[in-house]
Amino acid sequence: MDHEDQPTVLLPGEVRMPLLGFGTWRATGKAGYDAVLAALDAGYRHIDTATMYGNENEVGQALKESGLRREDVFITTKLPPQRVGQERATLEASLRALDTDYVDLWLIHWPPTSAEDSIPVWREFLAARDENLTRAVGVSNYSTSQIDELIQATEENPAVNQIPWSPFLYDRQRHAEHRDRGVVLEGYSPLSTSDLSHPVLARVAAAHDVSPAQVVLRWHIDHEIVVIPKSVTPERIQANADVFRFSLTAEEMRDIDALGST
Repeated sequence: MDHEDQPTVLLPGEVRMPLLGFGTWRATGKAGYDAVLAALDAGYRHIDTATMYGNENEVGQALKESGLRREDVFITTKLPPQRVGQERATLEASLRALDTDYVDLWLIHWPPTSAEDSIPVWREFLAARDENLTRAVGVSNYSTSQIDELIQATEENPAVNQIPWSPFLYDRQRHAEHRDRGVVLEGYSPLSTSDLSHPVLARVAAAHDVSPAQVVLRWHIDHEIVVIPKSVTPERIQANADVFRFSLTAEEMRDIDALGST
């Protein structure tokens, strides 16, 4: 795919985030390095990692080896909950491992175990953004009320909330709550939480001559929801990237949305 034409969503600070990203959870060591390199070769321009994944070195190395310019690839990493109070040191360690001066998006991986840590951690994230160590900041696995708490305390919305999402988890109200707050919804585990043999997906896939997995990814993109499939198989990495040659009709979108209430 031509990465120039890939759809993006605009985050605060004029930051463009590609709607399709590559998830790297459990992709470590040489297999992780090979997978990220294969993804960049396949045209992905958005890589999602985390301190907890233990693969930031491999991601950084693959980016270097790919020959791509740093500014052409969107990189997300995340702070583990047990690093509360060590935000800056953790981000600096991530930057060293990734061999970059900044990340594009830094997320609080899970809400802190103690609710009173929530606002102080968020303030540290905003400070890191203001110092250009990250271009945008957000959260992961947060409820709407936890997001509201951050907005009320700081008047700064998380740019993104990364949560499990798929047609089978589709929740119209949750989607609207993010939109109303100007928070971009990013879905993880889109394929493992989907029944890829479901007749609705099979029918739509056949209509476009694509696979049910490609339909699931395209459904996210047509909703302007960021999606980060993960795989270490080159063929699957390639297939998951190949979702820009078709789009879903309004009727197909409605039929797929309805899977969330079945």
